[in-house]
Amino acid sequence: MSVDPLAILLRSFRLPTMAERFEEMITDAESQNWGYRKLLHNLCEAEALDRKERRQQRCLKDACLPMGKTYATLEEKQLPTAIRRQLPTLLEGSFVSNAVNLLAFGLPGRGKTHFLSALGREMILRHDMKVHFTSTFKLVQQLLAAKRDLKLDNLLKKLDRYEVIILDDLGYVQQSREEMEVLFTFLATRYERRSVWISSNLVFSKWDQIFKDPMTTMAAVDRLVHHSIILEFTGGSHREAKKKKA
Repeated sequence: MSVDPLAILLRSFRLPTMAERFEEMITDAESQNWGYRKLLHNLCEAEALDRKERRQQRCLKDACLPMGKTYATLEEKQLPTAIRRQLPTLLEGSFVSNAVNLLAFGLPGRGKTHFLSALGREMILRHDMKVHFTSTFKLVQQLLAAKRDLKLDNLLKKLDRYEVIILDDLGYVQQSREEMEVLFTFLATRYERRSVWISSNLVFSKWDQIFKDPMTTMAAVDRLVHHSIILEFTGGSHREAKKKKA
């Protein structure tokens, strides 16, 4: 079976959807009396939609978001009233464009990770943003390894590609001085440039457990809070509630 020369050309121009669908659309154009402008418009529109979907799928894979923690599975009725009221504005995503941080505080099991993960996924699907989710411990280890190999600047530049980085569970792991230093370097690099989302079971007054040195603690908190939205996850444990239902 011979391959249409036009299909070969379209694929060489990296237009695979147009190459796949042009014959079908030509048939539609003939049967529905489309002009050449409408035919070209529909072909380009199909290519653009498929390209957007492929890009979003790549971004979702690269984001490393936890499985199942999506907007569809988010139980909004369990959210504190103040957070529920803020959700529509957060979904608009303008705060990310303005490099505003999102800080989620609360005891374990209150839904912080699910909320940030679901919101991060919506930033990809609704606004074509690049998002990356990681535990604080994992990121710190990556930063330490990069510093040891004299590649810290390269890693920071790579992380800078993401409009949003979600740091999960800041506070569970007590940082050594070297770990504290690379974490502070990361936060300082993104200050007023990129958005950082953090979930933590420790309120600011206890962050000296993370950064050890009072001056470094104050500097880190100051940079995060300067441009930030603070969410307080109160109420009972969602995990305990699910256990009781089960």
